[in-house]
Amino acid sequence: MIEHLADNFWNIRGDFKISHVINIGTQMSLVRRPGGDFVLLDCYEMEASDQDELMALTDGGARIEAVLNVHPFHTVHCKFIQQILPHARLIGTRRHHRKLPDLRWDPALIEDDATQQEFADIFDFSIPAGVDFIPEDESVHVSSVMVRHRESGIIHVDDTLMFLNLPGLVEKLLPGPRLRFHPKLAEGLEKRAGAADDYIAWAKALARDWADTKIVCAAHKGIIRLTDETFAEAIGEALEQASKTLDKHRKNYG
Repeated sequence: MIEHLADNFWNIRGDFKISHVINIGTQMSLVRRPGGDFVLLDCYEMEASDQDELMALTDGGARIEAVLNVHPFHTVHCKFIQQILPHARLIGTRRHHRKLPDLRWDPALIEDDATQQEFADIFDFSIPAGVDFIPEDESVHVSSVMVRHRESGIIHVDDTLMFLNLPGLVEKLLPGPRLRFHPKLAEGLEKRAGAADDYIAWAKALARDWADTKIVCAAHKGIIRLTDETFAEAIGEALEQASKTLDKHRKNYG
């Protein structure tokens, strides 16, 4: 499903099932630059109807100039996107290059400042501090390159921020989905003194710098519309929920 969230921002939702049973969802976003060309955030093998709509929006795909893959462990659909958009720059992390060496990767890496500056006319970027960007344990998906569309204030994020749909009874007391940091934060924090404090400082800076955010497109579970609280309040609540994890890390490592 393609949802038009702002004048120049579309979010494309898809299915992603754990063990072929539990559907946690996935996403891709389409952003139009001021000159009329487009950038894709992430890759997803769309349904035929969504692919037709994407192509209609982008002159048969010809106006999509680049695809930015912002989570090092989201690699499943990269081949499909390169097949349907062979002309577009396929930009990923260093793990994308290592994991899928047969694809025609652009030499630029999305985690590098120089690459991010190429798209600074429309995006702000943020990478969490205090956590491993590409950990050895491939089940730990805590870190990614978060992207904020400056014009609309919409955030596109994979795994680093997630949200919970609360049960009906709890929903009456705490309306709306709750923003949370990845549940494997404890495993993702760097095993060194100061890592927990670095993570907290990053989160607080994110809350301050992206304070006017009203919509968060999360890879898993869907789109969060912040109607009952501000982004800063949501991040503050997420930090509070993670406080025991962060305190334990500080106790163990200093």
